[in-house]
Amino acid sequence: MAYQQIRYEVKDKIATIYFSRPENMNSYTPLMCDEINAALDEADNDPNVRAVIFTGGEGTKKPTFCAGFDLNYSDNPFSYLTDYSVFEAEDTGGMNTIRIWEMKKPVIAAINGSAVGVGMTITLPMDVKICSEKAKMGFVFARRGFVCDAASSWFLPRLVGPAKAVELCCTGRIFNAQEALQMGLVTEVVPEDKVYERAVEIAKEMYVNCSPMSIAMCRQLIMQGMGAPDPMLSHKLESVCYHYVAQSPDAEEGAKAFLEKRDPDWKTNPATDMPKSYPWFPKKQFPRNIQ
Repeated sequence: MAYQQIRYEVKDKIATIYFSRPENMNSYTPLMCDEINAALDEADNDPNVRAVIFTGGEGTKKPTFCAGFDLNYSDNPFSYLTDYSVFEAEDTGGMNTIRIWEMKKPVIAAINGSAVGVGMTITLPMDVKICSEKAKMGFVFARRGFVCDAASSWFLPRLVGPAKAVELCCTGRIFNAQEALQMGLVTEVVPEDKVYERAVEIAKEMYVNCSPMSIAMCRQLIMQGMGAPDPMLSHKLESVCYHYVAQSPDAEEGAKAFLEKRDPDWKTNPATDMPKSYPWFPKKQFPRNIQ
């Protein structure tokens, strides 16, 4: 697929999705939303892709991951919402974060510069977040007369706690990388020129050392477990997965590689070999009411 507002590259089993609107500080648009989900589908279905990295494309006036929604995108940048009824309008940021939440491949944020608004909320369901020591971040929605987006009212309090989530969203203040690290919003803070390099290191550590099927199932076990009412659902899902991996060639290969002190040669791929029991639940549709 030819992309206009993102750049998609695959190298060394890693798919990189670049926010690529340098003249607009890599700001976000409805078209970018569609392109991001198309790229995620492409990566998830490609047996040669083992991990996905999001980062900001080059050429911006100052280092920028994503400067949030582009309020100058058109005469009515929110027509994608207002052209629909209240029960049909669907937030674009949420369309992306739900797709990231559903991914079978690990997703890493290489936050190489400023990330505000949807540029920050889109990172919340990503698995690892490497951040530039110079990055500035913020959930600035209320300062623009909007509300938090991208299902962040679900993801954010699970990362930082409800009180901190309310404080961040209801002040809309900008904070730095070290505070983001202390809150648990990012995983590591590194020098500006090392952000993408560190993301690649982590991606390679995952796909060399870990079974891609194990990663896919562990990722979804954790994502599904966050919404479980009690540990019994997680116990059931883990048991189902163990039943599958007990008969998988990767379990045998992992044990042999450990005993023989060598790198494993994994045999399965989540693009083609997920267990028949997956997905464990029917795909949820966007609700057409709020009752």
